[in-house]
Amino acid sequence: MAAPGSLAEPPFWRVKTLAEMSAPEWESLCDGCGRCCLLKLQDEDTDRIAYTDVACRLFDLGTCRCSDYPNRQTRVPDCVRLTPEIVEDIGWLPPTCAYRLVDEGKDLPAWHPLVSGDPETVVTAGVSVRSRVASETGVSEWELMDRMVSWPARWPKGAKK
Repeated sequence: MAAPGSLAEPPFWRVKTLAEMSAPEWESLCDGCGRCCLLKLQDEDTDRIAYTDVACRLFDLGTCRCSDYPNRQTRVPDCVRLTPEIVEDIGWLPPTCAYRLVDEGKDLPAWHPLVSGDPETVVTAGVSVRSRVASETGVSEWELMDRMVSWPARWPKGAKK
């Protein structure tokens, strides 16, 4: 319920937990940045995760969306299906990820499409992987070590917290 004198109800991500969200609300939290679709390498000794600048073979480099979202887990068995129960436990979600931010009790940034009303603001803020990554289909497994990058694990300068 809106506070007395306010004109509108607060947005759902400010009043609901991840578990309370409807399926459409949950899906709308994804800003389409593509950072979670980057291949990650895990050090066997330390369990440390490193991002690469290589996207999953199902990732559409133009739209920054999965090209077969409904069947992604069948086609890519190690694709992680985010749920409210596992968001907190996934250490590799980027710091800009709306699922992570909401789970931590933080608000969505101004560039998030639910706030800005424009899906391109994720690109202009420097959060999107658009034009920054290669497809897994064009990179050999042996090249991945040479393609490790740190930028997906950081807030871009144009995307103020």
